Amino acid sequence: MKAAVNTPTNAVWSNTFADFKEITKARLAVSVVFSSLAGYLLGAYQIEMSSILLLAFGGYCMVGASNAFNQVIEKDLDALMNRTKNRPIPSGRMSTNKAMALAIILTVLGVVSLYILNPKTAMFGAISIFLYTCVYTPLKTKTPLAVFVGAFPGAIPFMLGWVAATNDFGIEPGTLFMIQFFWQFPHFWALGWMLDEDYKRGGFKMLPTGKKDKGTALQIIMYTIWMIVISIVPAFGITGRLQLSLPAEVIVFLMGMVMLVFALRLFEKRDNVSARKLMLASVSYITLMQIVYVVDKFI
Repeated sequence: MKAAVNTPTNAVWSNTFADFKEITKARLAVSVVFSSLAGYLLGAYQIEMSSILLLAFGGYCMVGASNAFNQVIEKDLDALMNRTKNRPIPSGRMSTNKAMALAIILTVLGVVSLYILNPKTAMFGAISIFLYTCVYTPLKTKTPLAVFVGAFPGAIPFMLGWVAATNDFGIEPGTLFMIQFFWQFPHFWALGWMLDEDYKRGGFKMLPTGKKDKGTALQIIMYTIWMIVISIVPAFGITGRLQLSLPAEVIVFLMGMVMLVFALRLFEKRDNVSARKLMLASVSYITLMQIVYVVDKFI
């Protein structure tokens, strides 16, 4: 009898946790936390576990809040697309009011956690939530420039870690911001290319030309080149304490060239398979690049 009672209870908790992960986009949030921690390690004079925990918790709350607000706003459009129709709100598993309450709670927890680190970190976290929710989200159905606007909150995490460690914004976090800013475009346009038909069902305008054509592919190539250039700038000693050794520069450059090859293949073939390969290459690049930066600092 006890097992029979516990089983439904366990199922409820399991489903609730699954919906929480879905509405906060747990995998995306974890990747953002990873970027923030990489920035923290690059900026820190002395590593403090309490700061790492606050940054990780606050960062997850920040991203989770943005995604929850986004899903509240886009609940009707999500119901039209195959990739989003089973999300908690359009599927009916979570009410709009509960999702909104969760988003507000996560916002408060995130901002307070980041404020404990320092006010600048909390400010940038709040700006990120505002831009993602109040500017990027409504623009997605209006203009492809939404991706440009969305690149700003998307580029904040790497920079945020440095600010959390130093309570300062200068050339170093600015460079980290620019690296992830330019990376956003090939990454999200590759994703937008793959999901173009589904995005159109929801009325989203994600590709720069509105089409899966050479114009879009050419812009992907150009932004990939800028990303590579900015990624190796710290090797030239002009970015303050953010520096890169020659071996690390070569590794980062080669990884960027691999991503550029995938971008060129998309320009040549203009198919979903090539777009998917570029998207996966971009995820690998940003993760490995951050690891190389951190390892290079400590060796």
